[in-house]
Amino acid sequence: MKIIVLGAAGQLGSCIKKVAAERNIHDLLFATQENGNILDEALLNKLLDREKPEYVINCAAYTAVDKAEDEQELCRRINRDGASNVAKACKQHNASLVHISTDFVFKGNVAYPLNETDPTLPENIYGITKLEGETAIAGLLPEHFIIRTSWLYSEFGNNFVKTMLRLGKDRSELGIIADQIGSPTYAIDLAGAILDITESESKSYGIYHYSNEGVASWYDLAKAVFDISNMPLRLNPLKTAEYVTKAVRPAYSVMDKSKIKSTFGIKIPYWRDSLAKCMEQLAVTA
Repeated sequence: MKIIVLGAAGQLGSCIKKVAAERNIHDLLFATQENGNILDEALLNKLLDREKPEYVINCAAYTAVDKAEDEQELCRRINRDGASNVAKACKQHNASLVHISTDFVFKGNVAYPLNETDPTLPENIYGITKLEGETAIAGLLPEHFIIRTSWLYSEFGNNFVKTMLRLGKDRSELGIIADQIGSPTYAIDLAGAILDITESESKSYGIYHYSNEGVASWYDLAKAVFDISNMPLRLNPLKTAEYVTKAVRPAYSVMDKSKIKSTFGIKIPYWRDSLAKCMEQLAVTA
């Protein structure tokens, strides 16, 4: 079974590469920007025609949430048009698609875990374009798995956990938002879940939610980072109104993972346990 990973140089692509190596899964092709640019339909078709994959995992996305407000056209080209291009190529070459989406497709105005059928109403350009990408895929390719995730971090790329560790070395005090609630997700865990789905060869296509178990605020996550790393930093909880950003973020975007757990038998770790594992890896590579 051959799998192509698009956006392979990013955080999640790097995690898939690591987990695949640990599992001795060798039939993965990690596409580069040169041979797997999702904005180039002809290039994508050439790649899939040559490799003939059973699955394509699309990790490519525009993810700079605040910058997207100023680069709306580029964000939409990547998150909507790019997703559409990948779906068309998969359709033409009989491949199933695993596409990564986001909790930001929700408004975040309800205080209960959101399931896959709850109404979507994104409030920023990033979320809007990711939802447009979901819609494009669903209309073009029945053989799709759309996985919404949240608050990704890992030992790879740029992310909140690594930012906190960097700031913790230089500062004695930080203010962190405490009234945005979600579920942190270790991208290594998500990578494992994606490979579980492809290895299952399941035809249970559709939208799924995946994040680590448990609930946290950004303040909670930062506090855990500094507790685990034994950094004596003073943290001050902030309200969203005290830390204004260009993009509006969901106040509550905890997702219900019952569907992915029951469909694929996936066991999801608690967020703080996974954070500790990531911190161990970061300490090793420091």
